[in-house]
Order: sequence, then structure tokens, then C-alpha cells
Amino acid sequence: MKKIIIADDEHKILMSLEYSFKKNGYDVYIARDGTEVLEFLKTMVPDVILLDIMMPNLDGYSTLDLIKQDEKLKDTKVIFLSAKNNPRDIEKGLEMGADAYVTKPYSIKKLIQQIEELF
Repeated sequence: MKKIIIADDEHKILMSLEYSFKKNGYDVYIARDGTEVLEFLKTMVPDVILLDIMMPNLDGYSTLDLIKQDEKLKDTKVIFLSAKNNPRDIEKGLEMGADAYVTKPYSIKKLIQQIEELF
């Protein structure tokens, strides 16, 4: 079973994504900001991390930076899921090493399909 961490500070988004990914056979972990993602990463290596950019405490960009510094996470796919849809924001996210950048609003079906295509 693939492990996914979903990091977003919007409760409704977390709940709908958690339900959809569980239904599609994922082991789902929920984080409300980057610091919670880092706590999970102390004890596990997920297959995928879905990261919002605008979160309290530690934003998505800073979280990705720290993830990329950890050798044991080199095979983990990181996808930004953000309302920041400016081409410069998308370019920045991909240049930082994200495997994909999905803008809100999004189709959960397409998002899951896009993640499956990364493997």
C-alpha cells in the first residue's frame, strides 16, 4: 500500500483528499502544516507528499527545501497542490524540485491519475 502525506491547512480539502486516497488504496497521513510533515518524516518514508504552499508555521516551499536535503527521501514524490496559479509560482515550485504542480481548484480523479503516472 502506497503511503501519502497530505499537507494543507484547509480542513475540507484534507477530508475530501483523505477519503479519495483511502478509497484508492493509499495509506493516508494528514498534516496541517510543514512542521507536521517533518514530524511524520522522522519515522516514515512516504511514497508521495502532497504539499500546499500557503500554510501556517512552515510553508510548502520551506518544507520542500528540507525534504530535498534528506537523502532517505530521494525517491519520495512531492507534488505542490496550491491556489498559487501564477506561472512564476509554478515555475518556482518545479525548479525547487517538486515532481508536479497542481493548481486549485482541481479534479481529484485527475490528481490521483497524475500521481499514479509518477510511478
